[in-house]
Amino acid sequence: MEIASVNDFELERYITRIMLDMGVPAHLKGYHYLRDAILLSGRDMEVVSSVTKLLYPTIAKRFKTTDQKVERAIRNAIEVSWTRGNVETFESLFGYSAQSGKSRPTNSEYIARIADKMRLDVKAM
Repeated sequence: MEIASVNDFELERYITRIMLDMGVPAHLKGYHYLRDAILLSGRDMEVVSSVTKLLYPTIAKRFKTTDQKVERAIRNAIEVSWTRGNVETFESLFGYSAQSGKSRPTNSEYIARIADKMRLDVKAM
């Protein structure tokens, strides 16, 4: 199955399950920005290669805020999930976790990895 044939609602539900398992608190603004970033990246992986020029401005426009606030909120949400999240989920997705002493993944690494997992899981359906 192609990702283009799956509706946004189903993809958002899928992303939400992963993010909650990873420990991203739903009350953070970064949670909503991150979910949109993963959805956009899953639909078009090109945006991950240019997060500052394409991804953050697109999300900022959608939420009526600035690129800088989007970047900071996403970074904060990732930081929180990195310290509080499910270690097994991080190990399976990234191959390492906070417990292994590694630093957290960058915003673009985090977004790209989850978007790639989503694309692969949709193709496997």
